[in-house]
Amino acid sequence: MFKSSELSDELLALKGEISRLLHAPADDVFNAAKDKSEAFVEQIKATLSDLGDTLSEEEEHVERLVAERPLVAIASAFALGIAVGFMLRRH
Repeated sequence: MFKSSELSDELLALKGEISRLLHAPADDVFNAAKDKSEAFVEQIKATLSDLGDTLSEEEEHVERLVAERPLVAIASAFALGIAVGFMLRRH
């Protein structure tokens, strides 16, 4: 159920945070935002690098499978093409 004391506490905390942000020097706010964005960029770079490594490994695996079983690969591609064609024709 709704409690006005909890809401009041939350509003006071929000007011304090806004007051702190408004009275903080612009350089501090800018530097904090810059640091957070740089950390986020580094995290994205690491994730993309890991994704690239994984895709390279899987690409080699798929190439090996196709080289070992070319007829199966051709038949699979043909069946996939037919399935996609039917789906596109319905829409």
